[in-house]
Amino acid sequence: MPLDVLALDAVIARACGAAVALILLLGAIDKLRDRELFEAIVENYRVLPAGAATRGFALLLPLAEIATAGLLLWPALRATGALTAIGLMSIFSLAIALNLARGRRDVDCGCGGASGRQTLSWWLVVRNAVLALLAAIGAVDGSARDMTWLDAFTAVAGTLALLALYVFFNQLGANAPRLQSLRRPAGGNAK
Repeated sequence: MPLDVLALDAVIARACGAAVALILLLGAIDKLRDRELFEAIVENYRVLPAGAATRGFALLLPLAEIATAGLLLWPALRATGALTAIGLMSIFSLAIALNLARGRRDVDCGCGGASGRQTLSWWLVVRNAVLALLAAIGAVDGSARDMTWLDAFTAVAGTLALLALYVFFNQLGANAPRLQSLRRPAGGNAK
């Protein structure tokens, strides 16, 4: 099979990388906007020792997200940004999986931002894996052709579409426990 078949169009790669960059940037802004709340969320994960380690991580994580977003958007550093994004998604997934393994599902993931609380679930691990895959795709240089203004427009539209899909599925995941509680009859007696 010729390698040309495996080539990825630059428009797809740019849209994927930019979408992950925006998701990281928006998440960092939410974390920095209410640092005390985010610090409490980090402490509630019970992965780091309480105190200075939690405070330090709660401050450094959003800064790392901002830096990673910048790397993903800087053409010469996209691969480094993708590796950093994959590392962040792995750290997030590990913390979530540790808490789920401990039976701690009613922990705020810290990723709901202004839209509200979202508890831990395996869905978040899958979501993070998809984001890591998008970051990896974003690191690809793409085809050797020159990008036109239409390609740039398409990449921006693709970025916004991926961001909208992320928001949609993230809200769907946040609402799932609420919907399940509405389906249960009052008092727990099912007929």
